[in-house]
Amino acid sequence: MTDPVRSPQLAVATVAGGCFWCTEAVFEQVEGVHAVESGYVGGQMPNPTYARVCDGDTGHAEALRITYDPTVLPYPALLEVFFGTHDPTTKDRQGHDVGSQYRSAVFAHDAEQEATARATIAALEAEGVYGAPIVTEVVRLDPTTVEGTWYPAEAYHQGYFRANPNQGYCAAVVAPKVAKFRQRFTHRLRGAA
Repeated sequence: MTDPVRSPQLAVATVAGGCFWCTEAVFEQVEGVHAVESGYVGGQMPNPTYARVCDGDTGHAEALRITYDPTVLPYPALLEVFFGTHDPTTKDRQGHDVGSQYRSAVFAHDAEQEATARATIAALEAEGVYGAPIVTEVVRLDPTTVEGTWYPAEAYHQGYFRANPNQGYCAAVVAPKVAKFRQRFTHRLRGAA
């Protein structure tokens, strides 16, 4: 018999909340997250590159694939962090980053994730949390299509903030976002329990 503490049943979530450097930097610090990978999903061109995605003509979103332990970080809690660390009310934009590649989206891997994402959005809307309509797309992934295929970003994007904390964008945009996350979600920080 497998010890669930030593060999957890891991799950995968895919989200897009603007620049993947920001999203990755946040989720790397969340308790229960085992791995994060920056990449591209939701577009029409096979094997996209960063340059092509930045041009905005591939249809891909800069996204994050998160491998996590749902016994430590249930999917609704993962979505709480996701919605709490970006602006889901601006279409195709996060701050100064503008274009469909920066859209807010939840890419559901199954019917349960899709239903949970839709229920989360409905609850946030009902509570009036943002004071504006949520425009986050909820898309059911079909990995047999180009749109549903995950494409890992180039190696230099992985762990970008950790490797480049003093780079201009990281210092001006990513670091403040991480600081806000750490303040608001202290209970979700790795090692906080």
